[in-house]
Amino acid sequence: MDKADVKSFDIPDEVREFANGRLELLNIGGAIVGRAVLEPGWRWATSIQSIAGTKSCEAPHFQYHVAGVLRVKMDDGSEFDCRPGDLSRIPPGHDAWVVGDESVVIVDFQGMVDWARHKNTGCNDSP
Repeated sequence: MDKADVKSFDIPDEVREFANGRLELLNIGGAIVGRAVLEPGWRWATSIQSIAGTKSCEAPHFQYHVAGVLRVKMDDGSEFDCRPGDLSRIPPGHDAWVVGDESVVIVDFQGMVDWARHKNTGCNDSP
């Protein structure tokens, strides 16, 4: 019989730090859930691209936006903003950055397994 489980980002299973940000991961019920805290000045292209080794972010994301404004630019040139209270599905092939002076906090239910994992681990930004 399955048992209930409760975890807290206050005690993450794994933490990945990178320029202008931090990713905290929880493994719960066989799923990996990540909380990213992205500081003003963070941009995927300058903070994560060298870790991922790809032209744009190739991880798919399914995210709940807790704080701050995140601008996303898809490889096709389309752009949109994600704000607190928004739920977003972002397919592979994008860049993103913090807008303004407030940190962005996101909870991602899909794309954080390998996100911001250094290449020397044998993993990249792919799902």
